[in-house]
Amino acid sequence: MTLKEQLNDAMKAAMKARDDLRLSAVRMVRAAVKNREIDKQIELDDQAVIDVISTMAKQRRESIRMYTEGNRLDLANKETAELEVLLGFLPTQLSPGDIDVLVAQVIDELQAQGIKDMGRVMKALTPLTVGKADGKAVSDCVRKRLS
Repeated sequence: MTLKEQLNDAMKAAMKARDDLRLSAVRMVRAAVKNREIDKQIELDDQAVIDVISTMAKQRRESIRMYTEGNRLDLANKETAELEVLLGFLPTQLSPGDIDVLVAQVIDELQAQGIKDMGRVMKALTPLTVGKADGKAVSDCVRKRLS
């Protein structure tokens, strides 16, 4: 079953369960996928749909941070709930420990010496972590290890 089919099934299930939050989040994802298909004029495969969902998850994380800083916990809670729905459609997320191990392996393989090699390390890590880890978390881990 493709990811787009899973989204359709999730939308139907949310409608039947009258789960407004989940229904809203799934519809938002489907709309974003459809917009990307129209922009690129192609049918998106699962990896491209994962990219769309990852982007949306990143937007939710940023919104949560901003709403929390602005003391708008009601909006932050709504964004957190939407983020949980989005994460349900992404591959299992890597834990911080897993990210650290992966970063250490890539740094050893590339024999990276300092912060000047961060671009090379990130280029090698990105295909391994796409959809599985937040890019900012990976970047922070690489920066910490190379400093």
